[in-house]
Parts: sequence; structure tokens; C-alpha cells
Amino acid sequence: MSTPNLPPDNPTVTAAPSASGSRKTWTAGSLTYTVGGLILLMLLLLGGDFAWSMRERSVQPLFQILLRQYEASDFLTSLLLGSIPACITVLVWPVVSVWSDRTRTRWGRRIPFLFFPTPFIFGAMVGLGYAPELGVWVQQLMGGTGSPNPYILGVFGLFWVVFEVFAMVTNSVFYGLVNDTVPRAMIGRFFGLFRMASLGAGVYFNFSLIGYAETHAKQVFLGIAFLYLVGFSIMCLFVKEGTYPPPPPVVENDNLIAKVGRYFRECTQDRFYTFAFITLAVANIAAQPINLFSIFTAKSYGIETAQYGKFLAISYICSFALSFPLGWLSDRFHPMRTAFICLAIYAISMTTGFFMVHTASAFGVFFIIHTVLSGCFFTASMALYPMVFPKSQFSQFYSAYSLLNNVLLFAAAPLLGLILKFSHSWYLLTFLISGGLGLVSLGLWVYWYRLFNARGGIKNFVPPEPLVSAKSV
Repeated sequence: MSTPNLPPDNPTVTAAPSASGSRKTWTAGSLTYTVGGLILLMLLLLGGDFAWSMRERSVQPLFQILLRQYEASDFLTSLLLGSIPACITVLVWPVVSVWSDRTRTRWGRRIPFLFFPTPFIFGAMVGLGYAPELGVWVQQLMGGTGSPNPYILGVFGLFWVVFEVFAMVTNSVFYGLVNDTVPRAMIGRFFGLFRMASLGAGVYFNFSLIGYAETHAKQVFLGIAFLYLVGFSIMCLFVKEGTYPPPPPVVENDNLIAKVGRYFRECTQDRFYTFAFITLAVANIAAQPINLFSIFTAKSYGIETAQYGKFLAISYICSFALSFPLGWLSDRFHPMRTAFICLAIYAISMTTGFFMVHTASAFGVFFIIHTVLSGCFFTASMALYPMVFPKSQFSQFYSAYSLLNNVLLFAAAPLLGLILKFSHSWYLLTFLISGGLGLVSLGLWVYWYRLFNARGGIKNFVPPEPLVSAKSV
């Protein structure tokens, strides 16, 4: 599939004829692909991405439904679905990302961090499936009386934390693997295909499985757990990374405080990166207020879970059709432009939705618009990160963006829960909040785009390399 060719952290990736002139090849770092090798890479990554997407698309909605079924409060829901994952991300992503960037093994620098957490994620999903039975058993063991719901919610919370910890490890490294193995000239289309796989998982889950969430949650959890275990393991076993130059040396007396200081110094030394993190973080949390309480909003309009699943499935079908064209447009016109346009349309649409959603059908229309447009932004922006972050330390810089993103989510989720509590669960407010966050991020994007143009713009931009010296490392 591939052979060593170029220096692995060379940011320039081209499609060119092979040495014999008879075959076209694509390069990504030290990897060189023929058409057949590129197709094999695509199939392996898409298979792993589908398993990963089924996990991402299903576990949170299932958990959200079960929290409501077992009478979790809005505050507890926002805490478990928003603040706790954000806190775990703050603690896990920086450590794992820098560790991965510096790791050198015969399996690569990303695969070990993807393969090792897989059994733990599998076990946590199985535990979530059996949480009601375990909660009743814990109540009996402790001699409790009354409703078992608090014990069940406690078991849910335990397995949810385990799930999130190990899921965050894979999330912090997965796109680093894509960045290291996919040719830059094709990365927009690859992400378009990944988005199609993700949406295909969403369509299948919401058309076929979400209707069973309240009655057969255990079976749904177990099925997705086994799919993830098999699909993600196959990707880890057969995708091959290239070779990497040795990481900078580390001084012997390097302590935790020095490591933390170096991490933030390297990530924020250039104003371009600082505004990249802020702009992208605000843009990416814009959709979260609607996402966190979408099922509850639907219920407030009398929409059943199965119908809600149909709305999601319709939006995923629309997004599925748009994904590859968006990837092609990103390769053709640059994701800096395509992501901005998607974000602008989203912000205007959600602000409008706040004033127009008065019925169940209106909610269905604007919820589909929300899901499609936020998905379009996600598709376009995923091709943007490899363009604006340094290739040699991609996971570190991607983690810095994710760190800020989750700090904002950590702070915003309980605040949103309190707003909804004092508004007597007026869930329509989530549309106004999402639209407002989108408008704020547009203003930030305009300034960030000026910094981008000052460093070469669409045609000549090269990510500023971190100023790392042996003494500081």
C-alpha cells in the first residue's frame, strides 16, 4: 500500500507521476500511495470511522433517553452530558496528544493510543447496557428502600465516566492518524467520505434502533459495543503509519509544571494560533445548546421518540448527500472559506428559528435545518485543522483547540441548565443561544481570516512552526 519516500513531517503533499511515469502516486509524509493503496487506506479508515461514528452517534442519545426515563434532572443531565466530558477532555487530551506526537513505536505514534482503549470502551458500553440491573443490585446490597432510580443513575454515571475517559483518548488521536496517513491534496474529500460514513451510522441508528431505546436499551448497547470492538480493531491492525523523525530531546529535570508551561507556550506563542483556538471553539460549541436538550425540546412539543429519530434520520440523509460535494469544495476553494459560509448560514437560521418555532412541525423543520447546517460546518472545518495546525505537532495543537472548546462547554453546560431551570424548561431558548454563539464566532472569524491572509492566505499559507529548542524541551 505504501513505501517510505518523503520526510514524514513535510507539510507539502502532492499528487505526481511515479518514477516510471506510468502510475500516479500520492504522498503523505514518508508514505507513498498508488490508486490501489489509496483505496485500501480509504476502506480501512472508513471502516474504523463507521464503528467510531456508531459509538459517537448512539451512546449519547441512548444515555440521554435513559436519563430522562430514570428521572434525571436537567442539571444532572447537563452535568453528565456536558460538564463531565468537558472536564475529562481538559485533563486527558493535552497529555495524550503530546505523548502521541512524541511516541515512536514499530506500530506508529497513533495506533497504540487507538488500540489500547478499545477494550475499555467496549466494557463501559456493556456496563451502560446492564446499568438498570446493576443499580437494583446496588440498592439491595446497601439495604436501600424506595425507588431504585438514584442507584441506577449512580451506576450510569460510573460507567459514563469510564466510557468518556477512554473515548477521549481515542478522540484526541484519531484525527492525528488521518492527518499523518492521508495525502493533503485529498484530505477534504477524505473527510467528506468520513462524514458520509458517520451520517450513514446516524441514519441507521435513528431509523432502526432509537425507537427501541426505551424498551431494549441493553440489546442496543451490546450490539453497538461489539460493532465498535470489531470495526475499530480491524482499522488499528491494518492501517500502517509511516516513519517519523525523532522528537526533540527532553531535559532530565523536566517536571510537570515545566511540561504544562511548555505546552501552553508552544500553542499560544503565535497570535494566529490563539485566535484559531478561540474562533473554532466558539463556533463548535454554538450547536451544543440545541444538541444537549433536543430530545427534551421535542418532547415539549409532544413529539414521540420514534418521530424524533425520523427527524434526525432525514437530516442525516440530507447531510450525507452534501458531504462529498462539501469535501470537494473544500479541496477546491479551501476549507477556510467553506466553513465560514456554513457557519454564517447556521447562525442566521437558528436565530430565525427562535422566532418561528411555535408548533411541532415548525420544530421538526428547524431541527432538521440545525442538524444539516451544523453538520456542514463540521464537515468543512475538519478539513481545515490539517491546513492551519503544524503537521509535526498536529495532535498537540488540535488538543489545545479542543481544550478551550471543552472549557467553554464545561462552563456553559451548567449555566444553560440553570437558565432552563429558571425559565421553567423553555427549551426553545436553546435556538436563540445557539444562533447568538454562531454570530459571535463569525465576528471572531473575520479577524482570524485577516491573520491568515497576513501569513500567505489561501494560496501560500504555511502553518507557523512552534519555536522549540532543546533547552525548552
